[in-house]
Amino acid sequence: MISFRKKEDTRDIFEKLYHDESDGADTILNYYDGSIADAFFRAADIYPGYTAYEFLGRKVSYKNMRKQVEHCAKALKAVGLQPGECVTIALPNCPQALCLFYAVNLAGGVAAMIHPLSSEREIEYYLQTSKAVMVVTLDQLFGKFKNILINTDVRLAIVTGIQDGLAFPKNIAYKMTVGRKTEKVAETEDIFRWQTFMELGSEYEGAYAESRSCHDPAVILFSGGTTGTTKGVVLTSYNFNSQAIQIKATVPVLTPGDKFIAAMPMFHGFGLGICIHCMLYAGACTILIPRFTAKSYAKLISDSKCSYFAGVPTLFEAILRVPKLHGLDYSHLKGIFSGGDSLSPELKDRFDRFLAEHNSPVCVREGYGATETLSACCLSPKEGAKRGSIGFPFADMKFKIIDRETGKELPAGETGEIIISGPLVMKEYIGNPEETAQTLKEDENGIKWLHTGDYGMIDEDGFVFFKGRAKRMIIASGYNVYPNQVEAVLMEHEYIDKACVIGVADKYRMQKIKAFVVLKAGIEPGEETRKEIMEYCKIKFAKYAKPNEIEFRDSLPQTKIGKTDYRKLEEEEKKRA
Repeated sequence: MISFRKKEDTRDIFEKLYHDESDGADTILNYYDGSIADAFFRAADIYPGYTAYEFLGRKVSYKNMRKQVEHCAKALKAVGLQPGECVTIALPNCPQALCLFYAVNLAGGVAAMIHPLSSEREIEYYLQTSKAVMVVTLDQLFGKFKNILINTDVRLAIVTGIQDGLAFPKNIAYKMTVGRKTEKVAETEDIFRWQTFMELGSEYEGAYAESRSCHDPAVILFSGGTTGTTKGVVLTSYNFNSQAIQIKATVPVLTPGDKFIAAMPMFHGFGLGICIHCMLYAGACTILIPRFTAKSYAKLISDSKCSYFAGVPTLFEAILRVPKLHGLDYSHLKGIFSGGDSLSPELKDRFDRFLAEHNSPVCVREGYGATETLSACCLSPKEGAKRGSIGFPFADMKFKIIDRETGKELPAGETGEIIISGPLVMKEYIGNPEETAQTLKEDENGIKWLHTGDYGMIDEDGFVFFKGRAKRMIIASGYNVYPNQVEAVLMEHEYIDKACVIGVADKYRMQKIKAFVVLKAGIEPGEETRKEIMEYCKIKFAKYAKPNEIEFRDSLPQTKIGKTDYRKLEEEEKKRA
């Protein structure tokens, strides 16, 4: 087991990474017992004139962002939000999403963050699972919500647009150009435009700040759990604030006024926890990026003079493929982080060379985590990293490697399941006590351990190595895709009798999605059938979860107990590669 409380087991490098702020408690670091919003307000009190966020050229100070958050909280109370009720935020990285995240927490609600480009089917599932009473999304995406709201508990939909987050005159210019292409959403008694919603906040004079425990549910993110089906991960203010404190201890060069490019989406723990909350906790600036290309991202790193940026391996690969990236200066960087998927040593080498060519004084540091731990809980050190390792656990995060069958801890150098305990571990899966019990287990000392479903190894020096996943999951462009869910939707098509989905190695996406399909009797395999199924997939799946390739089969291989043998299909694909 890795535990930074046992200092006799650490090396000098551990002492460089972590500082002891213990007051005699059973932790190395002191943790904050306020809410997410309280933590932001504390930073706003200390750094009122510092820039809290930038958005497409607009800079907003901590003082003014605080006013925006309070205004949003008043609006939420004006439309009837009660403590513990859920508000679903389906937005890109923009000021409305940022301020709502903190405002929902301030008003005593629970923020459920979902991918704005999710399919109707996925959106309906998310809303039903979280029991959301309000939803906020973009006007151009509202059509998908309108079709399914009747099947949910949502009583109010709030519709916004990118222009609502821009300052004058850019907001007018956006509305007259890009905004003209978006169909106008008519207001009704249960559908409000953003301006209407905010006007209600201006008129509200009642109490708007609710006092809730730091251990109460605060945020819902969606993950696959150990069985590979989407579940709502319930996280607390304590989880978010603990990660902010751990990040500061792990990255001591992080200082007020630093800039972090927040291109990782806010519905992802990496984007929400690290790129947003950790920065605002520390008095740093988060640069909100709603959409980008590899070329624009590479240029922004240079132009913004940012201190930090993060990405998934797919992004690093894409940047390396961009031709003629001349004149970039990365000499201002203090940290670069990779997460969301395994970073191959070969890709790290190539990207580190690219960074050095553009004057970066730092290299990529690889992290590891799960939605169930909010985001990263392990990070390779700045110096002395081992090739292929994901580094050391954060302070107060304990890692063990166990035999998945017996549950016994394995010695250094042996591969088994990674289990984790510490302040970042989730509260529960919402509405799913069975899966919660399978994933969160107490040991004989009453310590709660998260059973990740991932395989790993810890060497004699304490370095952690990720070895693979026990659960069935595909990671495409940094997003988790659960094959059994894709298969279930495919088999609802009138042409399809059976389907099996696997991840196939892809140099750009890391993995692409391939579906093996057995057609029903009388349906001929061919290009027209393939086109029909692909069109169906466009409607039913978010872009990242849609199969990239379909192969028709007369039958699918089976295991001895009669289940589809997806591992055999994976082996066949490896031989073809």
